Amino acid sequence: MDPELLERITVRRAELDELEEQLAKQLAEVRAERDDLAVAERVLERVSEQLADERASAAPMPGQVGGRSVILIPHREPDLEETMLPPDYQRILAAVRQAAGPVMARHGGEMLGVDVSVRAKLEPLRGRLVRLVDRGWLRKLPDGRFTTRL
Repeated sequence: MDPELLERITVRRAELDELEEQLAKQLAEVRAERDDLAVAERVLERVSEQLADERASAAPMPGQVGGRSVILIPHREPDLEETMLPPDYQRILAAVRQAAGPVMARHGGEMLGVDVSVRAKLEPLRGRLVRLVDRGWLRKLPDGRFTTRL
């Protein structure tokens, strides 16, 4: 046998053994990361299901602010129906939707039968309109008019 050829084979075998060791280490790291991702995916699915269940069962509930009872208005979600809103807010949404276009608070008040000549009766309606905007149920245009979201 040729000693030079035998040496080349030995060197190449050592290189391949080292490469095999590196690849085995990388494969172990890839498998560990894949296992971690599978666990994360299961946790995410479980949390998503819990959140969906909570949102489905979430109804506007009275809360306490400064010792006064208030109704919490939920944020608009794709799977959340308008029926989750208190009846007064449902009426406001319906009035804005029935209008020929964007409405000022005064026009909305007229549609709802509010005495718009008395500022003290109009301002609570304006506050409710703004609350619906903040929660994503309505949109407020730069000129102060309110409209439904598209």
